[in-house]
Amino acid sequence: MLKDQDRIFTNLYGMHDRTLKGAQARGHWDGTAEIIQRGRDTIIDQMKASGLRGRGGAGFPTGLKWSFMPKESDGRPAYLVINADESEPGTCKDREIMRHDPHTLIEGALIASFAMNAHTSYIYIRGEYIREREALQNAIDEAYDAGLLGKNAAGSGWDFDLFLHHGAGAYICGEETALLESLEGKKGMPRMKPPFPAGAGLYGCPTTVNNVESIAVVPTILRRGPEWFAGFGRPNNAGTKIFGISGHVNNPCVVEEEMSISFEELIEKHCGGIRGGWDNLLAVIPGGSSVPCVRGENMRDAVMDFDALREVGSSLGTAAVIVMDKSVDPIKAIWRLSKFYKHESCGQCTPCREGTGWMMRVMDRLVKGEAELEEIDMLFDVTKQVEGHTICALGDAAAWPIQGLIRNFREEIEDRIKAQKTGRMGAMAAE
Repeated sequence: MLKDQDRIFTNLYGMHDRTLKGAQARGHWDGTAEIIQRGRDTIIDQMKASGLRGRGGAGFPTGLKWSFMPKESDGRPAYLVINADESEPGTCKDREIMRHDPHTLIEGALIASFAMNAHTSYIYIRGEYIREREALQNAIDEAYDAGLLGKNAAGSGWDFDLFLHHGAGAYICGEETALLESLEGKKGMPRMKPPFPAGAGLYGCPTTVNNVESIAVVPTILRRGPEWFAGFGRPNNAGTKIFGISGHVNNPCVVEEEMSISFEELIEKHCGGIRGGWDNLLAVIPGGSSVPCVRGENMRDAVMDFDALREVGSSLGTAAVIVMDKSVDPIKAIWRLSKFYKHESCGQCTPCREGTGWMMRVMDRLVKGEAELEEIDMLFDVTKQVEGHTICALGDAAAWPIQGLIRNFREEIEDRIKAQKTGRMGAMAAE
């Protein structure tokens, strides 16, 4: 259980003052210049030592990602791009940071940009986040007025500009290279890699794309020391993490907890338990809509971190925990997700463009039971032809929920098809 003094986000619920004055009173923007004076290499080494892994879903080590940026400039500017396009269904953690604790992100952007030799950073915020954009822009304006951004930012000797860019609400723009295309004013379609953004990203310059939460925790890690942060969670799963729990719990919430907390403790401590008790738990999607679901009985003892959730056939993703009780039709729930991915596919890669629609239409028939039993395996086979065969991970995101459904709820699918068949047979006999 995370103690209050160890929380990085001190205003996640917006109970306190979100202005610069309030943030400073809670310890933010404290000694920022001193942190920057440690130098680039020291900051990156400390970030590696902290064990922070990216909080946007993939869990790539943050310090390592920063170290891919060129040490010396070849004349091109470098950029930090912050991915605030939080469009994964079920995920709403970065939203709370931006509207209630925006200065954690702004200070993090300054320090991270310095570490990567970038004088400019862009925050790409999703189209639907209107109020969050206003709160964040106000905070950026305050930071400029106080001399914390701009020339000689925070008295560190580093010139730094931060821009907020509002997207138009496309899920695909959450993919890092599609986000860069959109930021350049083009259609949000993923780019082929290599080159990776660290070699040629925004405007063809060295760029790192990081999630909001990954950047917002940076100042506190460097203030309190990497060992402090690495002290939470299991090895290779370090730190504190924001979990967003929605669905059939008594109190849905967004909460900062330590990594590797058990699912049961997370739900009992913060959400007041499962609606209708633990026997009523059907399934859990532990990391946003693109990760496979897990049956309730396999989830109760699960540990909430990157490695442990892989063992139960899913993933931590963005730590957006979607809880489903026995009132849910699991087949229909996954059909709804496949409809979402079909709608959001950019259409650049054939397997995804054709496959997402195909999978949704088969799912549609499975919901009604109007399919043949052989089609379950055929559908699984098609997900395997989409997964891993596209430029970006949207193909995987469309495939995994269906794979999870078939692995965990095959009996339910078969029963529905059989029931529908006997119903049809009975109706034909009656004629």
